[in-house]
Amino acid sequence: MMNRSVLRVLGLAGLLAFLPGCASYQLGSTAAFPAGQHSLQVAGISNLTNEPRLIEALNNALRKRLQQDGTYKLDTRGESDVVLTGVITRFDRSVLSLQPADILTARDYALSMTAKLTVKERAGGKVLFDREVSGRTTIRAGTDLASAERQAVPLLAEDLARNAISLVVNGGW
Repeated sequence: MMNRSVLRVLGLAGLLAFLPGCASYQLGSTAAFPAGQHSLQVAGISNLTNEPRLIEALNNALRKRLQQDGTYKLDTRGESDVVLTGVITRFDRSVLSLQPADILTARDYALSMTAKLTVKERAGGKVLFDREVSGRTTIRAGTDLASAERQAVPLLAEDLARNAISLVVNGGW
């Protein structure tokens, strides 16, 4: 009898300790409006770096992430409530590890891309979001660094887009 009542008390105490953590959890976006009520257009991304192919990858990743999130409807005709524009300001490559037999040759690299993104209301021009956002990925160079980078650019753009759209839709400004 005593064991059963002790187990019940411990179980109840555990449940009561667990529930407050769940009380503040919110499923989905924390935007102040229902999902799909407003539309967003990815109007233009420009590239200040010397690295080619970044604009298309970032445009595609931003649009894909917007559609997956669902907080804003993706507008492609220029009639949106808000407009996202941006400038890719940095593309960096840094060595993570070297070849075991050759300490002068890099084996793994970290790639990072930074973009200054701005979201404005189309009607009034009010700035809703204006900040730099970064994305990162790693690559193994192998024998062809250029090919490895070319294959990693979409992953890099997806990471930046995930970070950016999360900040935009959840009011991270």
